[in-house]
This record gives sequence, C-alpha cells and structure tokens, in this order.
Amino acid sequence: MRPYEVLFIVRPDLEEEQTEAVINKFTALIEKEGGEIVKVDKWGKRKFAYEIANKWREGFYTLITFNSEPAVASEVERVMKISDEVIRQMVTRVGE
Repeated sequence: MRPYEVLFIVRPDLEEEQTEAVINKFTALIEKEGGEIVKVDKWGKRKFAYEIANKWREGFYTLITFNSEPAVASEVERVMKISDEVIRQMVTRVGE
C-alpha cells in the first residue's frame, strides 16, 4: 500500500451535518475499497483567492491522509469529480 493525501473543498452553502456526511462518504469509500484512513483534518471554511465558476467565494476544506493501492486513489478521485457537493479536489501520492 502507498500513502496518499486527498484535499477537497465542499460547497459552503451546505449545513454542518451535510458537510460531515460528505466527509464520511469519502472516508467510507476509501475503507470499503480496501484503504486505511490515517488522519482526517478538517480545516474549516476559508475564502478563495478568486471566485470559482462565477459562484463560489469560499469553501470547507478537508484533508484526508490514507494508505491504499493506486486503484483506490483513482476511484476516490473519480467519485469526487462527479459529486455535486465537491467544488475542487486533488489526490496526491505522499513522498513524490
């Protein structure tokens, strides 16, 4: 297994419970696919340097550190891209 980090931004118009549900959805996906969660770091709401998609000026940042096979990281990125709650995401392999 390899170490990965996924940083993603959740829409700011969601309630706190909805934001937690989105974070839990992705941690559960990682574990279901055979990955191992190392740490979930919730950074909270932050302002963007510029407006995204002519709509968003801030978002809820979350960093998840996990160990998994490359296929799991690819699946997490794929699901995040089609998720309406996620504004932006970035999956990186730690140590590169």
